[in-house]
Amino acid sequence: MFTRLMEYWTLLMPPVAIVVLAGVWHRDLPGFAVALAALVLAGAVLAAVHHAEVIAHRVGEPFGSLVLAVAVTIIEVGLIISLMIGGGEKNAALARDTVFAAVMITCNGIFGLCLLVGALRRRVAVFNPEGTGAALASVATVATLSLVEPTFTTSAPGPQFSTAQLVFAAGSALILYALFVTTQTVRHRDYFLPITSKGEVIDEESHAEPPTVRQTWLSLVLLLVALVAVVGLAKSISPAIESGVAEAGLPASVVGIVIAMLVLLPESIAAVRAARRDRVQTSLNLALGSAMASIGLTIPAVAVASFWLNDRLLLGLGSTHIVLLALTVVVGTLTVIPGRATPLQGGVHLSILAAYLVLAVSP
Repeated sequence: MFTRLMEYWTLLMPPVAIVVLAGVWHRDLPGFAVALAALVLAGAVLAAVHHAEVIAHRVGEPFGSLVLAVAVTIIEVGLIISLMIGGGEKNAALARDTVFAAVMITCNGIFGLCLLVGALRRRVAVFNPEGTGAALASVATVATLSLVEPTFTTSAPGPQFSTAQLVFAAGSALILYALFVTTQTVRHRDYFLPITSKGEVIDEESHAEPPTVRQTWLSLVLLLVALVAVVGLAKSISPAIESGVAEAGLPASVVGIVIAMLVLLPESIAAVRAARRDRVQTSLNLALGSAMASIGLTIPAVAVASFWLNDRLLLGLGSTHIVLLALTVVVGTLTVIPGRATPLQGGVHLSILAAYLVLAVSP
């Protein structure tokens, strides 16, 4: 009975969210309307997770992780660009703040939480260091080229690229993401499959009957509907978020953190569920794949948007964030090399995320 109710709920939530979006779009919302939109937004996110998991079960790993990572990034890109339109100078650093927040949340928050859950379940969390290491190297390279280099270039004033540099950064991010996806899904797919403590690849397809083609297509349609609703509802309540951040006296970069947390909620839930099922590799695919998609797809998209909108695009990180990024890469490398992790490694990554959040609120 409960399973049937959950199925109906996930079928009904995306169209309900679209109806609510139509009611709140481009309107000044009172407090109760903001609360309602936020509640429906949360429901749409959970429905998106369910339908992404249905598709993932049909296509198998690591394609399933890729589906959810790209879906989450579409939400992020759509929301950033929608806020950039008409935002002017105050949103010049929004893309940087949101992308960096996504990197810290995925590479420390989701990554650390999944290692912690997996290690507490099996004493040691086991994963493939070859695939995970390749993903971490890709994230570190694209993050450095896109978010660190603008701080030190001199062709344009401030922490921003010149036009030629921005074209290069966007192009290299897109190419590296394409290489990452090809490696993950074609040439070295086995590096990204879940493994046992003995190093044996887990055949996930043998554990449950995959959904039918009809169910998969229905979930794909409802996933797209849910994503549209999430972007629209997040856009609708963003003025309330911005005003709340300003009234609390917090830095403007906190808005980027809130956006990243909203759009990464489906990824976080799916990753923790996978870790609880002893599929730590799937969890790490979700975390690092989402980080890679966030940079590799968002930077080119906002670069094009900045040319179209003729706006400044500040991408360079400050010194505090550069230190946190460097610490994340070093600790992540040491975590990945052995191919197994204890609760300690998970706790270390979560402490880095906590430091980032504290320094974001109190720089």
